[in-house]
Amino acid sequence: MKEPVYETIQYLNPLGISMQYITTPGGYHPMHWHEDLEILYPLNGTVTIWVDKKTYLLKERHFSVIESAQVHSTCSLADASMFLCIHLSKMQFKRYLPEIELCSINCIPNEVMDDHFPEYRNICELFEAMTRLYIKELSFHSLEAEGILLQIIAQLLRNFSVKIPFTSTTDTQSKERIREVISYVETNFRDSISLLDIAGHLGLTKEYFCRFFKKNMGISFLKYVNDVRLSHIYQDLQNTDAPIAEIMERNGFTNQKLFNQEFKKQYGQTPSAIRHPQNITKENNNNI
Repeated sequence: MKEPVYETIQYLNPLGISMQYITTPGGYHPMHWHEDLEILYPLNGTVTIWVDKKTYLLKERHFSVIESAQVHSTCSLADASMFLCIHLSKMQFKRYLPEIELCSINCIPNEVMDDHFPEYRNICELFEAMTRLYIKELSFHSLEAEGILLQIIAQLLRNFSVKIPFTSTTDTQSKERIREVISYVETNFRDSISLLDIAGHLGLTKEYFCRFFKKNMGISFLKYVNDVRLSHIYQDLQNTDAPIAEIMERNGFTNQKLFNQEFKKQYGQTPSAIRHPQNITKENNNNI
């Protein structure tokens, strides 16, 4: 399942809320961003989230909030990841609650203080109630689920939001540059990308760009490009029967040894091992 680095969201109601239950092959979703606030609630396994140069483990039946326009990545190595994903457009929601545009919701389980833990658990229970409605498919369950979701948003704003601080012009420019880099790499990752290419695209020197990217992303530019390539390779291994060498080359890797090293480092398995479980499933289905 390939997704754009800038994610576009289809809203399900006039409040600007999208709610989806998703089952997808595990894998690494490289750094990306969207204008909407995102809430992730995994139904199985553990998800690793990278946001603001920090790494968090999101356990099953816990949730995490990723604010609007925050650059983030996720990784789940389960064969099949199931989760509830909610997007909230502040631009649309502010027509009903103008002050939401001035608030930032900070709610990552690892950073929830003890005095707010009961509120966090209460919201988890609301997510559980939503999931039960979805599974049972009761009459008008979508209407009831939206009511629960509004309770969740109200509790997040009441207990986990802070007023957005003033953002300097320099900070804004840095964020715009990072988003431009992300979009550029997603468009060009199948081709050779040099530091001179991306630095020139931004109008910066190579040396300045290297320092800038490492400071803002916490990894080198080369590591980021390889991560993007590996994520597409992982999805191709899951979703196609193409030879591994062909998948590697069409996603920008030209060095077989480097590819094998980076893939094993990222996923803890070889490319053939990643593909193997799917092949077993296909064989079992054919025997039914």
